[in-house]
Amino acid sequence: MRTAIKPILSLTVITLALPLLSFAQGKSIYGADNRMELFAAPADIQNLSGSVASLWRTTNVVFNPQSKTFTLNAANFGSSFNLCPDERFRDQPKGAFCSGSLVGPDLIMTAGHCLADAADCAATKIVFGFSVKKMGGQAPLKIAQNEVYNCKQIVKVLEGDADYSLIRLNRPVTGHKPLAVNRSSKLKNGDGVFVIGHPKGLPLKIADRATVRDIAPAGYFSTDLDTFSGNSGSPVFNAKTKLVEGILVRGGQDLEQNTAGCTSSSYFPQNGGRGEDVTKISKLQAFIPKLAAEKKAEAAVKANTIKAIKAGEVKALQGFDAENLFR
Repeated sequence: MRTAIKPILSLTVITLALPLLSFAQGKSIYGADNRMELFAAPADIQNLSGSVASLWRTTNVVFNPQSKTFTLNAANFGSSFNLCPDERFRDQPKGAFCSGSLVGPDLIMTAGHCLADAADCAATKIVFGFSVKKMGGQAPLKIAQNEVYNCKQIVKVLEGDADYSLIRLNRPVTGHKPLAVNRSSKLKNGDGVFVIGHPKGLPLKIADRATVRDIAPAGYFSTDLDTFSGNSGSPVFNAKTKLVEGILVRGGQDLEQNTAGCTSSSYFPQNGGRGEDVTKISKLQAFIPKLAAEKKAEAAVKANTIKAIKAGEVKALQGFDAENLFR
């Protein structure tokens, strides 16, 4: 998911008249391309997606006092990178520089390198709802006033192997629920994971059917998630429990110059490439407030009345290992 473009060894003779198949030789994908639009995702994942935001430079989010809306200044994805004709999403707008997720009433979780200091905070707006909500639709470039927030304060930040930032917004978020994080994670190699975010600053995408490659590093784990720059800060979920297991923070090369003279996504076999790294939620969960439902379930556990809690409710709880509670 690096932003740099890697050149491919050029042929002695390169022609732009090559057949379309020549453009498809490289994909920034591990195995099959599993990215999908919001409308194509299952209902439970669509619900989680409502808590994922895009991060924009303040100069690219312009308020219109007459309509009380914000206009997103976005560029065409294909034109920005000279993308090959068959690249997915090439006609969509791009503009976000990172992703983030709501983990408290006014608390956004993202990558440390996305928002590292007060200057970054002052220069950033957090936008909900930049997504394609129906087949044949387009992501809105005019956003309702209540879907745009300012960064008020950086609560906690760390850069390095464990890379994260927690930021306080200028007001509590309405219309979106904080995500549940897994405080008792038992994630292991081979477990299924998925990610929700804004690859290359595009409208929201979900990438699923990925697995944990290496859980061993102290601050992060590696995966084969299909992610790009712009996905930094995206929440990564356990495919079974739907709890947040970490934050997408870095990965391999995502674009390369094609022999046909245009730019295409990089391709790796499912078990190839460097992999995509995810900061473990355990590294920052102490700074994330517990949800009301979590407190309720904790009380039920202590009172030995956990059977009174509905399975569907517990699966959405922060800090509970749903697969162990319900077998």
